[in-house]
Amino acid sequence: MTFDELKLAPAILKAVHEQGYETPTPIQAQAIPAVLEGHDLLAGAQTGTGKTAAFTLPMLHKLTHGQSKTNKFGKDGIAALVLTPTRELAAQVEESIRTYGKYLPLTSAVIFGGVGMNPQIDRMKRGVDILVATPGRLLDLQQQGHVDLSTVEILVLDEADRMLDMGFLPDVKKILALVPREKQSLLFSATFSDEIRDLAHTLLKNPQSIQVTPRNTTVQRITQVVHPAGRGRKKELLAHVIQEHEWSQVLVFTRTKFGANSVAEYLQKKGITAMALHGNKSQTARTQALAGFKSGDIRALVATDIAARGIDIDDLPHVVNYEIPNVPEDYVHRIGRTGRAGKEGQAVSLVCLDEEGFMQEIERFTKQDIPTVVVEGFGPEPGEEAQPIAMGRQVLWGGKGRPPSREVMNAAAKAARSEMMQRIRENKDKSGGSGKRKPEGEARSGNGQQARNGNGGGQQVRNGNGQQPRNGNGNGQQPRNGNGGGRPPRSNRPAQPAQVARAPQQPRDDGRERAFDDDGDDRMPRNVDPLRTNMPGRRDMTGVKRVNANGQPDPTRTSIDSMGATGRRHGGGGGGGGGGNRRGGNPTRNYGR
Repeated sequence: MTFDELKLAPAILKAVHEQGYETPTPIQAQAIPAVLEGHDLLAGAQTGTGKTAAFTLPMLHKLTHGQSKTNKFGKDGIAALVLTPTRELAAQVEESIRTYGKYLPLTSAVIFGGVGMNPQIDRMKRGVDILVATPGRLLDLQQQGHVDLSTVEILVLDEADRMLDMGFLPDVKKILALVPREKQSLLFSATFSDEIRDLAHTLLKNPQSIQVTPRNTTVQRITQVVHPAGRGRKKELLAHVIQEHEWSQVLVFTRTKFGANSVAEYLQKKGITAMALHGNKSQTARTQALAGFKSGDIRALVATDIAARGIDIDDLPHVVNYEIPNVPEDYVHRIGRTGRAGKEGQAVSLVCLDEEGFMQEIERFTKQDIPTVVVEGFGPEPGEEAQPIAMGRQVLWGGKGRPPSREVMNAAAKAARSEMMQRIRENKDKSGGSGKRKPEGEARSGNGQQARNGNGGGQQVRNGNGQQPRNGNGNGQQPRNGNGGGRPPRSNRPAQPAQVARAPQQPRDDGRERAFDDDGDDRMPRNVDPLRTNMPGRRDMTGVKRVNANGQPDPTRTSIDSMGATGRRHGGGGGGGGGGNRRGGNPTRNYGR
């Protein structure tokens, strides 16, 4: 089968052929016809097999032949909404939409956190056909009255296993309540647990289920190997492997943000250009890190799981699990960053005694035995035994066999808390003593606040009502062009012109975005009980904290479970995507890209 046989619009086929694609992948060959026929879809395939094009191509075709709707602002309404769990994945999906829709009269935009809202608000006011977003920023803009989802015809959940996981489910449900009941819903992902499948079927209407490969398997072209490592020798082993094999591009996964920073710093000292990628990084820093890694300026990109979800790098040859994930699905997503689009890849796991149980669970989950290769001089020390793993607020047991006594787990939790508090104090010292009191002689305004404008209130005067004027009317509101009326068919619009690049918006440091972006929290507040323990097991899909008969926390809960039960995760939002001038009155502008 070729793409020409899938009955896609000629303009779409032209763009596809320009990218060098002639034959669809198995997931594309099955999913595209089902979407074109209007079915709801639950589709799973191995990472790197073309899931994005499997929903992007038929979505573009349907919207091109459809009738646009007017939203409450009098502009073109959002016809298709794509939700993703991370900023990077959102940006890449929107880029694919612009690539395949370059000859179509459709407009697209992407919004996620970590950057300013104003360009995104402006882009929404001018109307957009396809919106790619992370849940948190989308809800923020909607609650402020800047987004109207009442015109959505197609809803796509990309990386659906993560989107429907405990931490994202509340936001997804809120968004589902804002879109029309009559719509087409598509869920795509690399992995699906039985619980996630049951949950997905409650959100879809008579869905078709497509699984082109055995569930929860890894790409056969990826060569996998395990290197046993001593607990204190992993960094040395990682640097040795990179230099011994002269790797020029390697993606390294750690369990926490602190771990990512530590590994990147060590590699830099060893002469290996490296940079960390995690949720505490600003969007500008994350974009620069990805750009440097893709261009080859950075040899090693050290990332956490969620920060790296959706990273799509052509011909990435090597992935290293510096720390083994306690959730087997994350292993599949990690190594799926290599071996994409039919290319060969290599996945290396550095396993210490503390993680042998995690590795056994991964082998059971993927139904394979991963070969072990010992690198002399880097193995466990004589007499070294498995110990609990401190991961942020959690203490996990990942060794072989039964976990140790509760006293041992408690002691590990106390030690982890002491180490974190010491690290926080050291970081404060390095940052120049933040939080220290100002000298007594420093001038302040009369009410104890540092004067800004001489009014003694410490607040900057804007226009008398606390709002900075935009258009001279003093109410801080920007005028809108609310001319309702019917919209012409999309097929009659001119194709969108080439995009004009604009300098990236200076990001804001949003703590909520960091909470959304990473599994591992490297800080432990003083009010957190350090005696809480946690050991690997199946995810608790209820979001309710389970306890046993004596009132203690259930030891089978994973760190992911605990995060999901703590409350809402906030997604991201980034710059707006392309936008053609479809009505003749608004100039073409491009934000945040």
